[in-house]
Amino acid sequence: MSDAQTTAFDPTEFRKALGAFATGVTIITTRSADGAPLGLTANSFNSVSLNPPLVLWSLANSSMSLPTFKAAQHWAVHVLAADQEALSSRFARRGEDKFAGLAVDTGVGGIPLLQGCTARFQCRTAFQYEGGDHVIFVGEVLSFDRADSSPLVFHGGRYAHAAHRDPSAKPRSAYHSGSFSEDFLGYLLGRSHFQFFGQIRPLLIAAGLSDEEFYLLSALTLKEVVTASEINEGLSNVLDDRASAAIEALILRGLVRNVFDINGRPAYQLTAEGSACTLRVITAAKSVESQVLQRLGAGEAAVLKSLLNRLLQSIDPTAGALWHNS
Repeated sequence: MSDAQTTAFDPTEFRKALGAFATGVTIITTRSADGAPLGLTANSFNSVSLNPPLVLWSLANSSMSLPTFKAAQHWAVHVLAADQEALSSRFARRGEDKFAGLAVDTGVGGIPLLQGCTARFQCRTAFQYEGGDHVIFVGEVLSFDRADSSPLVFHGGRYAHAAHRDPSAKPRSAYHSGSFSEDFLGYLLGRSHFQFFGQIRPLLIAAGLSDEEFYLLSALTLKEVVTASEINEGLSNVLDDRASAAIEALILRGLVRNVFDINGRPAYQLTAEGSACTLRVITAAKSVESQVLQRLGAGEAAVLKSLLNRLLQSIDPTAGALWHNS
């Protein structure tokens, strides 16, 4: 690589290159001189030393919070869990009370401590350095705590998720050469579906609903009125020609009615009885989901849902049609 390539470069491309390094996401909190809580999102956190225990992070010179952090004697670093993306976004925005409605603990020096994080470090300011267009804060860790949850990750300018790998989960070889192995996607998805939906199906049987009717009722909860074209598009790769028969059955039971939308297009709407039936079944199904995901933990559950959403979007682009239209 030439000298010109290493010294003359596009700042935008440089930022993208830096983004190739995946980092955790943190929120740094402190209190101002008047006692007001202050916090911001940062991914510049890093360890410095184990003995003494030192960590660092940096803040842009242009940040409105810089004077407060430069004057603060104590601050806390919160390593966010995979299910705290919304919290990260909240503390990344300006001009709002970021702590409104949040339950917080109180740390050393009265600093606010957020809950549900993967790790928290309570620090005393040890050093401050000028680092180009940022100020680098080095803190002595006075106290810390951690949880066994997956962290939120930032990579390539976007949030990502990291999941724990089970080192013992190695697929065994099949008897016949070329057969499906235990890590074949179709096997994993298929068996998971049958096992998961097998716990929901008794709820449907009790309500007198087929799988197809349950899908349709669920789709009709997304909007007050759902057009026939939206049903066809949103469930085209799920029900196909079975949708019409399922809709007719629901209409005959009085759970769904034929209506027209504001543009005069044929549409469907849940009746009061249909809404009550759907709510009962979905509530029970959510309970089953909660029990299953609890075994994974909040972080792993968030990772699983994120990956399944990405998979679904890649193999079935119409999957989000009903949500996009609602």
